[in-house]
Amino acid sequence: MKFGITLKPDHRFDRSVELAKRAEANGFGYGWMFDSHVLWRDPYPLLTLMGAATKDLRLGPCVTNPATRDITVTASSLATLNEITGGRMDLGIGRGDSARRVMGKKPTTVAYLEECCRVARALTAGEKVTLDGTEIQMPWATNGPVPIWVAGYGPMALAAAGRVADGIILQLADPDVIRWCMGFVRAAAEEAGRDPDAIEVMAAAPAYVSDDLATARDKVRWFPALVSNHVVDLINKYPREQLPEELWRYVQDREGYDYLHHAEVGSDNARFVSDEITDQFAIVGPASAQRERLDELRAAGVTQFNIYLMNGSEEEQLDLYGSQVVRDVETSQPRA
Repeated sequence: MKFGITLKPDHRFDRSVELAKRAEANGFGYGWMFDSHVLWRDPYPLLTLMGAATKDLRLGPCVTNPATRDITVTASSLATLNEITGGRMDLGIGRGDSARRVMGKKPTTVAYLEECCRVARALTAGEKVTLDGTEIQMPWATNGPVPIWVAGYGPMALAAAGRVADGIILQLADPDVIRWCMGFVRAAAEEAGRDPDAIEVMAAAPAYVSDDLATARDKVRWFPALVSNHVVDLINKYPREQLPEELWRYVQDREGYDYLHHAEVGSDNARFVSDEITDQFAIVGPASAQRERLDELRAAGVTQFNIYLMNGSEEEQLDLYGSQVVRDVETSQPRA
């Protein structure tokens, strides 16, 4: 299993760079960045600095969307960064949540997302594509294509990922829900003539190493509240009996969501989130409990655990995870 971190760029640029360097030193292989340009700093200048300060860390947005920026702009940015970093860029992309909703706009359609994935792959590989009847190409893009990771929960988005993605981003750490999601990904991949085993699987969620469960839970309780925005979308689109109860049952007492306090420790957005749901969606507890859950995720097919590193103790948690979890998991064998 590989490990990554995702940063929320609500701090000075130099701290993003230092956290990226610290993650690489602690054995993490990926450094991701939220892309919500109104709420926080733009990720691409930060990814540039992070790329210049690291040697092996793979980098990318987790996640962008094809409406905030035209997909040709995103492809050009990533192809340029691929040149700067020696081919270390990845694209995490979804329909759009906070970046769209904070401006009163809706996420894009799954069909448009899927087509944009094909366009981004071709352009970052220097290949020709036809857009709106015009053939375009970035012949200078020589370090691609960038690997494309699609974020989603619903059957339609998961099927699209199976058809076009190199990896799937699942924002939760529940092995059972991940298995349910991967059923749609694998079925669509097989129907498209792709090898489903070749698709990487990312579980993206907060983790907090501590013997004090109450404190650890309070540090990550914001995350199920964030996920609830996507769950409400699913409930509005699909009959509940078509969705796993573990995914939706907790949103029944949800009163709303303030995007100005998105992914914020201690936010009132999370007041409806129970301890049970917090334990289910994130990973909390001592290092032994972290390793046990990671074993379960690996058995469910997860190939990368991406820590949403937003807890107020980022440096300390990076060091703890690196020394007590990452190196142990990387050198251990999957349990039978």
